[in-house]
Amino acid sequence: MRSSHSLDLLDVAFDGTQLVADAGLLLPATLAQHLGLKDIVEEYLDLGSAPGRANVGDKLLTLVLSALAGGDCIDDTGALRAGGTDRILGFSIKAASTLGTFLRSFRWGHVRQLDAVSRHLLARAWAAGAGPGDAPLTIDLDSTICETYGLHKEGALHHGYTKVRGYHPLLAVAAGTGDVLMARLREGRAATVRGAAHFLRETIGRVREAGAGGELTLRADSGFYAHAVVATCRAMDVRFSITARFHGRRLRNLIEAIPETAWTPIPYWIEGGADVAEIGYTPFAEEKDAKAVRLIVRRVRPKAGSQLALFTLYDYHPFITDRAGDMLTLEADHRRHAEIENAIRDLKYGMGLNHLPSGRFAANGAWLAVQVIAHNLARWTARLGLGAGIVTAKTLRRRFFGLPGRLTRSARRLTLHLPPDWPWAADVRAALERLRALPLLA
Repeated sequence: MRSSHSLDLLDVAFDGTQLVADAGLLLPATLAQHLGLKDIVEEYLDLGSAPGRANVGDKLLTLVLSALAGGDCIDDTGALRAGGTDRILGFSIKAASTLGTFLRSFRWGHVRQLDAVSRHLLARAWAAGAGPGDAPLTIDLDSTICETYGLHKEGALHHGYTKVRGYHPLLAVAAGTGDVLMARLREGRAATVRGAAHFLRETIGRVREAGAGGELTLRADSGFYAHAVVATCRAMDVRFSITARFHGRRLRNLIEAIPETAWTPIPYWIEGGADVAEIGYTPFAEEKDAKAVRLIVRRVRPKAGSQLALFTLYDYHPFITDRAGDMLTLEADHRRHAEIENAIRDLKYGMGLNHLPSGRFAANGAWLAVQVIAHNLARWTARLGLGAGIVTAKTLRRRFFGLPGRLTRSARRLTLHLPPDWPWAADVRAALERLRALPLLA
């Protein structure tokens, strides 16, 4: 006998034209409007005579808000066209077929125009209170592999150094906030350091232009251990902390010659702890402008029974730096470079960077730019609206962006009705009030 409360007796009808599936997108949409994102896109993005040249502001915003809602492919933008969602976003939502034409209209010069869009958007957000001001800022530089599976994607036909077929973009991220300062798509077989010096120079220029007035520091792993990267830092008055790479025996011999009394033990997650020591060192000694720097080394005993334990007594992790300060403090700070992986994970699994949808390289470059803008809007919504630090996209989507709602009209005014007893209702109200208090920029 069936219960009267059986789910089998529940009727379903798709007829709620006033319903809004992701009503919480009102928060990042409000921020985008106050930062003037649509105006920036229409000012700096010109697709010439390409088929997708019209209404570029609406098209890019559709892709950005879809990413914030959890969309990781072009077809997912169709969810924004359901019910009354378009009435809370402040722009015209475009169809998936239109957006595909839009992305395929990009050439590499147009992708660079999106770099200008993200540069101006960063400056406006930081001016609104999301930036570091005159406080020190650390820039984490890294690259990541975006795996692809088809054999017809430009720039992803060959396996890279990780033996994976895909793309190999460069990323610069602000430490402590997770803001993506700059990103650039590269083909999958690109070496980690390829183009890094020019990319770094442009990144430093844009953060200075955005209002970062304090000391800048670069943190990077051994993939960026190159004379050109260090030279760029020195030329632009940026401190650096870069993991050193072992070339031959010279560096290893210097480290192994450090006296036992020079090593300072530190707490460490591996049983037995670790030790840190420091010596002077001149990297890239063959270059005319070579200078001595601090070489700080962490040594760790390999785990008992591991293959590494068969061949060596210690595993060494050296990095070069020109920063002043306590050795142990600098070593701990350098290890925090690993936090950039959290931003990369959020780009891939919080936004849509894990899937690059087009066979055209420039279209995928534009897709990367869209994911970066969406990621930053999410971070700024948390910081400027919620008054919070780093909040992942998944948390924002569950608590705020995915909030269901219903629209009504009375006295020529729309009202968005949200569920009563929502656990984060007070946060939504406060965030909306703060974001609406920001000046409208155009």
